[in-house]
Amino acid sequence: MLKTSIIEINESNKHETEIFTSLSEPVLLHYYEPELGLFIAESPKVIERALDSGYEPVSLLMSRKDIEGEARDIVSRCGDVPLYTCDDEKITEITGFKLIRGALCAMRRRELPTVEEICRNARRIAVLENVVNPTNMGAIFRSAAALNMDAVLLTKDCTDPLYRRSSRVSMGTVFQVPWSYIQCGTSEYPEYLHKLGFATAAMALRDDTVDIDDERLNSEEKLAVIMGTEGEGLLDATINAADYTVKIPMAHGVDSLNVAAASAVAFWQLGRRFK
Repeated sequence: MLKTSIIEINESNKHETEIFTSLSEPVLLHYYEPELGLFIAESPKVIERALDSGYEPVSLLMSRKDIEGEARDIVSRCGDVPLYTCDDEKITEITGFKLIRGALCAMRRRELPTVEEICRNARRIAVLENVVNPTNMGAIFRSAAALNMDAVLLTKDCTDPLYRRSSRVSMGTVFQVPWSYIQCGTSEYPEYLHKLGFATAAMALRDDTVDIDDERLNSEEKLAVIMGTEGEGLLDATINAADYTVKIPMAHGVDSLNVAAASAVAFWQLGRRFK
């Protein structure tokens, strides 16, 4: 047996699983307020990467078959935290929650690093302005990790990368790429990036753009690739303040790419100097 604190879920203790099945992510965010709250990591791969990054597990929920199966290593790494389990069908019957991806782990949040800390030695960073879709957020992080971005910065209205869908879509790369929120206002952060030593490249559908393979972009020692919210894109003020406005050429009458797809193209081209 891999643990001693395995708890069989039943009608009398099902309220103990509400952290996984019923509480919204904003509630979990403030769970220990004024201390930092919780997030839920979903799937063994995501949990593994969170543990690798030093996040502290609080409790686990998984099917009985996975304790000695797919999640065996996760279970052994989580020490004596409570592990709630029963058969798949019984979990759904008792909690009303269908467990799809094998394992859930509630984890304590940590203080985010400062922007200055994660940008100190960075050469290529992604900056996300008001990106609110969790799926897009996760996909962008996965591209950032794979395609040579040293850090990701978020404006305050972006969705939380630690929300369950974001971290799952990212395949846990939100725990591998340094990230933080920019504390200054949306209209002020382009100048803040300049003060940190970054040239800024705003990804936007405008006529006054440079090609994404322009040598001036690749020659920049420190470059911030700025991408905007789904649909509306970047604010005009952000574009006007950027050193470069960059457009990905489209074919076959397509007007634009989804922000997550565009991020993969941009990160590959603008980060490959350092691959």
